[in-house]
Amino acid sequence: MALEVAVKAAVGAPNILGDCPFSQRVLLTLEEKKISYNTHLIDISNKPQWFLEVNPEGKVPVLKVDGKWVSDSDVIVGIIEEKYPDPPLATPPEFASVGSKIFGSFVSFLKSKDPNDGTEQALLVELKALDDHLQTYGPHVAGGNVTAVDLSLAPKFYHLVIALGHFKNWTIPESLANVHNYVKLLFARESFEKTKAAKEYVIAGWASKVNP
Repeated sequence: MALEVAVKAAVGAPNILGDCPFSQRVLLTLEEKKISYNTHLIDISNKPQWFLEVNPEGKVPVLKVDGKWVSDSDVIVGIIEEKYPDPPLATPPEFASVGSKIFGSFVSFLKSKDPNDGTEQALLVELKALDDHLQTYGPHVAGGNVTAVDLSLAPKFYHLVIALGHFKNWTIPESLANVHNYVKLLFARESFEKTKAAKEYVIAGWASKVNP
């Protein structure tokens, strides 16, 4: 029986998959585990009544499991792993937090209006730490196979590449060759191609946050 999952619809296009990296993370997990699912696209600016009834917080993504709607991508991914252990995607605990500060650093830099406030440097420090980790353990965070940490980072890197390229004309330095290779590997996965938002919807999603 197919699972039910509610994810963000595109800004200005409620019938098209939107740009939420946490929604994509859940869809990637379902795809990698070959679990059949039905997608409900939620227009964040006009949430349907049924959605608010099952999920009063109104946040996406949510997944229906055993008759209950569950929110929070960390929780959802954990439940999927428990109920559908094959193929295993659990990240070894010692690698679970690798790259965890990249998204926050990216958002700070993206929103920054002051080139000297250190936000770019902070992002570069996080990217360099990931590059060093991949140098030792790569090509993925935990070696040869994709795990949950990669499926969490993949959508975040997609946002980073598109948004920083568009709004700041910024790219990941070529010197971080392991990160470039990593991003290329993640973006090339069939699951990623199937679940990514179109570039213009990623840009539309960030526009109001960058220029409020």
